[in-house]
Amino acid sequence: MLEIDGQAGGGQLLRTALALSLCTGESFRMERIRAKRSRPGLMRQHLTAVQAARDVGSAHVEGAEPGSTTLVFVPGQVRGGAFHWPIGTAGSTTLVLQTVLPALWHAGVSAQLVLEGGTHNPLAPSADFLAESFLPLMHRMGLSAELVLERHGFYPAGGGQIRLDVGESEQPKIMHLADRGDIQQLSVTSLVSRIPGRVGEREIDAVVRRLPIAPEHCHIRQATTSPGPGNALSVRVQAEHVCEVFTAYGERGVTAERVGEIVSREALAYLGSGAAVGPYLADQLLLPMALAGAGSFTTQQPSDHAKSNAVLIEKFLPVQFDFDEIGKDFWRVSVSS
Repeated sequence: MLEIDGQAGGGQLLRTALALSLCTGESFRMERIRAKRSRPGLMRQHLTAVQAARDVGSAHVEGAEPGSTTLVFVPGQVRGGAFHWPIGTAGSTTLVLQTVLPALWHAGVSAQLVLEGGTHNPLAPSADFLAESFLPLMHRMGLSAELVLERHGFYPAGGGQIRLDVGESEQPKIMHLADRGDIQQLSVTSLVSRIPGRVGEREIDAVVRRLPIAPEHCHIRQATTSPGPGNALSVRVQAEHVCEVFTAYGERGVTAERVGEIVSREALAYLGSGAAVGPYLADQLLLPMALAGAGSFTTQQPSDHAKSNAVLIEKFLPVQFDFDEIGKDFWRVSVSS
């Protein structure tokens, strides 16, 4: 049984450990979970990820309680089928989804997953990012899956719902992303729920002052089925080999102009770097590339979060990650067996 110190990272270390335990059959014991957070231990979102991993992997679990800082996870056989996991809060549905998706893919089984909670959360990949940026690359690596956003959910009300239909898939293929290719289109979308449309207009105005986005690629979308108010502003960079989605969220006390500035700054940093993928997508690519046994991509300066995740992946799989600085805010990340 692997012994893992969970204080080096947040919930991502737990989700990665759960995913890889299901893929490899290796049990683990994680201690000091989220020890450096203001509220240490397992919260509702993390418990749902544990529950999802237990259900998919027929696992034995100890310590799955609110506030617990120690978890023991002993996986069984991964199975497909229909699953429904309500988080019960605005916790991220996409993060729970990414906990079990690698195992279903690796086992080559089909499944229908329904998750309820937040679909557009700060500090988590949005449902749009998953559908437009992450999943197309996974399709290229052999995954058969389709994401449907059935209802938007914003913080703090939550209440969103996503469905992922996973087909029997090929084993992960090796992928190399040395560059993004030519930029084909820049677009911006303000997603609003129960707030004045003028907010979205101001956000978009702030973006087009900084990025060369044509009027026909500026959109305001109403999230009419969301049970609570919310606002997400996304800039999409569609390139030849990859689509990047950058998102900032409106919140009380933050002006629409500031939200536009935040997302524009992230997009401009990515465009100026010349890298194939941004830092958030880079985090998401580590695990599937490790399951493929090899792969590489260029990205902006990797976060400590990404490096600690790579170290954990190396505990479960016979792979090695290399992070090589090539230029200013331009790195090459590679994995080999």
